[in-house]
Amino acid sequence: MNLSAAEEEAEQEIHIPADIDWQMLDKSKFFVLGAALFSGVSATLYPIVLLKTRQQVALSQVPCIKTAFTIVRHEGFRALYRGFGTSLMGTIPARALYMGALEITKSNVGSATLQLGFSEPTAATTANAMAGLSAAMAAQLVWTPVDVVSQRLMVQGGPSNSGVSNASVCKYLNGIDAFRKILKTDGLRGLYRGFGISILTYAPSNALWWASYSVAQRLVWGGIGCYCYKKDGGSNENGSNVIKPDSKTVMVVQGVSAAMAGGVSALITTPLDTIKTRLQVLGGEEKGRRGPTIGQTIRNLVKEGGWTACYRGLGPRWASMSMSATTMITTYEFVKRLSAKNQDGLS
Repeated sequence: MNLSAAEEEAEQEIHIPADIDWQMLDKSKFFVLGAALFSGVSATLYPIVLLKTRQQVALSQVPCIKTAFTIVRHEGFRALYRGFGTSLMGTIPARALYMGALEITKSNVGSATLQLGFSEPTAATTANAMAGLSAAMAAQLVWTPVDVVSQRLMVQGGPSNSGVSNASVCKYLNGIDAFRKILKTDGLRGLYRGFGISILTYAPSNALWWASYSVAQRLVWGGIGCYCYKKDGGSNENGSNVIKPDSKTVMVVQGVSAAMAGGVSALITTPLDTIKTRLQVLGGEEKGRRGPTIGQTIRNLVKEGGWTACYRGLGPRWASMSMSATTMITTYEFVKRLSAKNQDGLS
């Protein structure tokens, strides 16, 4: 059975709960619940992000587990959360911008593509891709300075900065101190260091992730539909060809689809993320000297470990993006359902 037949069959057999668009949401509840739940998710995954950052700026490739043990042994367990306060402060406005831009774009683009005569799967994939693109660009207005400050804090400490390549020699007491010092020495430009490549990293990454997520969901539901069709001989126990999955099944499918999309996105965009991290972490404040350019950063990476050096931190980033995608999407869909104005019309 080919894919199109499988999808068609699954559409006939599986009654998936309708998506909740922007107009259906209680905006105040949506943003308050989203900020609270996503802060908890960020706290859980933060140590993995720190390990990824340490690996990306290290002079040589070090296994992730060894990096973690080294940090805990020399700097203590709290070092795994260095810079978290700054990151958390930026999470709330950044997530608000992200979710707002995501839902508004998805709703408008989805309606427009359907009106242009595109099929529903094509319209959904296009709307998701454009929504991810616009959401990432909006969020980077807040995330870039937060990234610059929190990543400087992440790599500071430990014996000789734990082998960090040309890390800033400036020491920071906390996020506010780092913010003041960067602003004083490099100006506003210093806080937005790497903004261009952040857009080049996260905008395509988000577009790719949301498009992949849409496709992955159809593939997973299609597989479930085929399995149920063959298992039940074309109908369920009530003689009907309609299957209504419960909420747990829906969450599992969303989680699996999100992990698949996260893995694909991590594999494709890790080199850009490595370059971005180095640009933001390597200091430009000492005696007014300017930090390395994108070209110099790439040459330094290749000199240190060949082209594979651009994939440093791939393991933690893959794990982080897959776990983050799974937890974020299930949390996100949960928040949307809790924030819907009409709870009775969600079946």
